[in-house]
Amino acid sequence: MNISLGQYFPGNSILHRADPRTKIILSAAFMFLAFASFGIYEFSILAAVALLAIAASKIPPGVILRSVKPVIPLILFASLINLFMVPGEPFFRIWVIAPTREGAALALKLAARVSLILLGGSSMLIFTTTPIMLTDGVESLLNPLKRFRLPVHEFAMMMTIALRFIPTLLEEADKIMRAQASRGADFNEGRLLDRARSFIPIIIPLFVSALRRADELANAMEARCYRGGEGRTKLRQLRMTALDVWLLAVFAMSAAAFFAVRLSGV
Repeated sequence: MNISLGQYFPGNSILHRADPRTKIILSAAFMFLAFASFGIYEFSILAAVALLAIAASKIPPGVILRSVKPVIPLILFASLINLFMVPGEPFFRIWVIAPTREGAALALKLAARVSLILLGGSSMLIFTTTPIMLTDGVESLLNPLKRFRLPVHEFAMMMTIALRFIPTLLEEADKIMRAQASRGADFNEGRLLDRARSFIPIIIPLFVSALRRADELANAMEARCYRGGEGRTKLRQLRMTALDVWLLAVFAMSAAAFFAVRLSGV
């Protein structure tokens, strides 16, 4: 199983060299604009930004496209719900089945938003940032919350560990499915309820494996005297450079174009 979701790919591109705080801010702002997009010109601007980010990362496009593959069933399911449940002018009507033009428009917008978020937002951040740097970046951005005695370091560590184990759990699920299939299990035939039941032999061992990995990780961290963020030092100190300023400026111009299109009503 060729998994790219949640993985870091080493490199020396512009995005790889950028400060993780810059990439986190840009990714969050990009996802906000994706959710706020409604018109074709707005989506076009964000698509251009996503393509520019892909080119700047120097990661093979096929690797990035594979990050969208796991969520395609979810996108199709949500799109079908919009297509048939949103009221409006129907394309045709067969008994109670009446896909509408408004539903089709919402379905296309949903697919575009999710794809843009994965391609230009979260994927580009995760692909070009090591887990350690991602943890340091999140912790640095949330540092002001320490005044309220919030466990900022622990939160950043938990988020990074969760992202790190996404490809591991996907690979484990694939191994379990192959093992069950070799024993005669069939996940593609029967009614929808039967297919759902056929995944129970996968969910249970995957859940047990996740708990076992969590216990092993906790023991390993405890054996290395990990005690959270109190008194910890860092090998690399985060510093903003001219490259980060340049990236923020380019995105600011793209955002300005986005809002100019929005305000013009095009």
